[in-house]
Amino acid sequence: MWETRVRSLGWEDPLEKEMATHSSTLAWRIQWREEPEVLLEALYFTVDPYMRIMAKSLKEGDMMMGEQVARVVESKNAAFPPGTIVVAPSGWTTHSISNGEKLEKVLAEWPDTLPLSLALGTVGMPGLTAYFGLFDICGVKGGETVLVSAAAGAVGSVVGQIAKLKGCKVVGTAGSDEKVAWLKKHGFDVAFNYKTVKSLEEALKVAAPEGYDCYFDNVGGEFSNAVITQMKKFGRIAICGAISVYNRTGPLPPGPSPEIIIFKELHLQGFVVYRWQGEVRQKALRDLLKWVSEGKIQYHEHITEGFENMPAAFMGLLKGENLGKAIVKA
Repeated sequence: MWETRVRSLGWEDPLEKEMATHSSTLAWRIQWREEPEVLLEALYFTVDPYMRIMAKSLKEGDMMMGEQVARVVESKNAAFPPGTIVVAPSGWTTHSISNGEKLEKVLAEWPDTLPLSLALGTVGMPGLTAYFGLFDICGVKGGETVLVSAAAGAVGSVVGQIAKLKGCKVVGTAGSDEKVAWLKKHGFDVAFNYKTVKSLEEALKVAAPEGYDCYFDNVGGEFSNAVITQMKKFGRIAICGAISVYNRTGPLPPGPSPEIIIFKELHLQGFVVYRWQGEVRQKALRDLLKWVSEGKIQYHEHITEGFENMPAAFMGLLKGENLGKAIVKA
């Protein structure tokens, strides 16, 4: 019999009250059963915007969802011996038991020079979202003009850099001058602070007078309504997120003009990255790891120390405090 006390963050009502005030430390007793299970110890946690939406289904005391990079510390499963590093959907908890079904080993060729936390970012779910959204949803081709909103975030920063690798002109928008400077330093042809421009419509037009072939939408709302008017005919829009409305308590803003969508014959598609599995997913991870290892894709991590600071890290993410991927180190 093996026992441990596990720290796990629960949450009361994510729609009405501040997240930090509803986190609680719970004591759990984990006991081995006679099954091929593994005991995991978390190394890094992720906080992501989608959690704000998914948390609507949680009740008081439920554990927050989310991925973590974890180490197998004890095992009864031959496929995951002690010391194995995995990405696990264990949520906001320092220790967990798994039967191995939803565990994903980090790539065998992962170099010692790269932090394992990247498996939650550029070489993980956000990087895969950028990869498949750009290639499979937008169908991007060299020579096209790509616009990325929230371009300094975990997904947007990868979108822009992949588009540059493929020979596109890339325009990025962000919410601070620091983030804009980072985008310009790492290959974006044009970047601007949407909070400080006098006119978003005019800034978009100056950035790409010819219009946009592809728009990778991470924000939604009024911002994206302005972008729609400047899409080229047959333009493609990958709707990845809508962070501008995640915290909204009043009515949603009106949607884009149907006339523009119709007469420009635009293609708009929402997507969730988990539809891509198996070998196509593994190939994408290997491509991302290769580009990062070769320095073709740069990354930035916004790291918060301490499991107890997860609510604060999450709230900071929703306020736009992070540059690049928001990570919590256990």
